[in-house]
Amino acid sequence: MKHNLPQLLLLSLAPLAAAQAAGTPHYHITQQLALPGDEGWDYLAYEQGGNRLFVSHGTRVLVVDTGKLAIVGEIPDTAGVHGIALAPELDRGYVSAGRAGTVVVFDLKTLARLKEIKVTGDNPDAILYDPATQRVFTFNGRGRNATAIDARTDEILGTIPLDAKPEFAATDGKGHVYVNLEDKNSLAVLDPQKLSVSAVWPLAGCEEPSGLALDAVRGHLFPVCANKVMPVVDTASGKVLGSAPIGDGPDAAAFDPGTALAFASCGEGVLTVVHVARSGRPTVVQSAPTQPGARTMALDLARHRVYSITADFSPPPPATAAQPHPRRAIVPGSVRLLVLESAF
Repeated sequence: MKHNLPQLLLLSLAPLAAAQAAGTPHYHITQQLALPGDEGWDYLAYEQGGNRLFVSHGTRVLVVDTGKLAIVGEIPDTAGVHGIALAPELDRGYVSAGRAGTVVVFDLKTLARLKEIKVTGDNPDAILYDPATQRVFTFNGRGRNATAIDARTDEILGTIPLDAKPEFAATDGKGHVYVNLEDKNSLAVLDPQKLSVSAVWPLAGCEEPSGLALDAVRGHLFPVCANKVMPVVDTASGKVLGSAPIGDGPDAAAFDPGTALAFASCGEGVLTVVHVARSGRPTVVQSAPTQPGARTMALDLARHRVYSITADFSPPPPATAAQPHPRRAIVPGSVRLLVLESAF
């Protein structure tokens, strides 16, 4: 079937119009799944178009069937795991193992471990697959750079110096990769083909940006910042179009084009839900209770579900000169996956 441009525009806006007509979202926890192990966690990655959620957890990646809400596999031996990038057209997945300084490559169908790639910077953290170039990028926290890998050959193509601590990244699939620079309160635009930095934009009013989401159609970026704000950034100019208040301790962001909602998962135990107008003006429409520690997230775009992970924590031990801010220990057997849904 052929459509002209106005018809296509109407079709693309139909989900949004339906969601808006349905009313204010009401995200809440509908299910929980106990996860094995008492180690920490970082990024979650949802297999869009599939039914699996990949959960970084200690020294492995757990794979959850979200239809059954059951663990169906794992990728082991990913020391200091941070993030997971999926390349479905190549049947490959990539895991950043920060402690080992490597990327673990696995088969997306069988979950079999295929190889390990040593990256060009210390502590690979965020990881991204860019479908336009079929390249994987690791953002190396202590290395203050990014490593580019050819996903077709798993060969390293080069290094992009950033002179900053990179955090989460996003791609528009059209020749632009965006990455937060946490210690510079700014956002860098990368050329994934030339392996260069095209621009660095200061994020006015944002301190220590971590999570980052993108609306590629309207050209809006959504970094989340430690001073409890989510700016909306224009991808053409780098201008901040507006800002919304969010919860404390944010570490991840997501955007749902079907509902025009942006999300910030915050460690205080709140999921901030923000409606974004076409102009970029953000409005907080819900502060959904989650649970303390639920600071990372993934979004199922088809079902509009949000996934997060948390645990219970023991009281912190006394501070010492060597450890002035001691970390609380995870209560054994308490790590769990949270599922949040809304009937709008």
